[in-house]
Amino acid sequence: MRIDLHSHSTASDGTDTPAELVRNAAAAGLDVVGLTDHDTTRGYAEAIAALPEGLTLVTGAELSCRIDGISMHMLAYLFDPEEPALLAERELVRDDRVPRAQGMVAKLNELGVPVTWEQVLKIAGDGSVGRPHVASALVELGVVPTVGDAFTEDWLADGGRAFVAKHETDPFEALRLVKAAGGVTVFAHPAASKRGRTVPESAIAELAAAGLDGIEVDHMDHDPDTRARLRGLAKELGLLPTGSSDYHGSRKTCVLGEYTTDPEVYGEITRRATGAFPVPGTGGA
Repeated sequence: MRIDLHSHSTASDGTDTPAELVRNAAAAGLDVVGLTDHDTTRGYAEAIAALPEGLTLVTGAELSCRIDGISMHMLAYLFDPEEPALLAERELVRDDRVPRAQGMVAKLNELGVPVTWEQVLKIAGDGSVGRPHVASALVELGVVPTVGDAFTEDWLADGGRAFVAKHETDPFEALRLVKAAGGVTVFAHPAASKRGRTVPESAIAELAAAGLDGIEVDHMDHDPDTRARLRGLAKELGLLPTGSSDYHGSRKTCVLGEYTTDPEVYGEITRRATGAFPVPGTGGA
């Protein structure tokens, strides 16, 4: 089985619609794909309706969290999307994305970059506006060559010249909310240092003790030595090691299935989940 548990659609900051994403996942030879848009579940219905036969969809979300001043992302899988407390927290985070992005546009203007709010909104389309949309605007203007190059201290990285903070959930609260909604939690790209400061291993140990289920080990932002270190940490802390592409369509260079999750780990994730279940494809439109 080929299992990729981290991808994004136009419901957040990917460039594939949910329907295109599942069709592309099937074309890439995946057996299982996780739809994990940022702080939203709006892509579920379209993805399920288009799900090709032979492909299973794992519903999820990537939750924006912050611990000790460090931004981190929590992948939540197979939770009840209508559970009121988790839904309210996701909406709070998502609603704060608009003033945050507007603030980044204002800071960029102060730095002499002629980006406009209308440009960012056009790029975001129906998705939840976020830093990657602002980064794409910088690419369009020729300020940086790629979206990744916008995530530096010069521009949009945490603490960068045009950075603006947004509401982010305490990860211990995120664990509690996801568990109460029947979901499973995995710390996304925990050692992606090029994105900014990373959470220390001592904090990961505290999260594990509080109920964290896994950490994303195999990821494009982790070099081989980092992956080996994280795999050892996962074993030490009793965490499930996952692998994923973090696919964003044409917005990033990664491809579906570039990194995958072991079938036994996937089986354990589905065994622990009680809020929702993987959806088998039946040959959607």
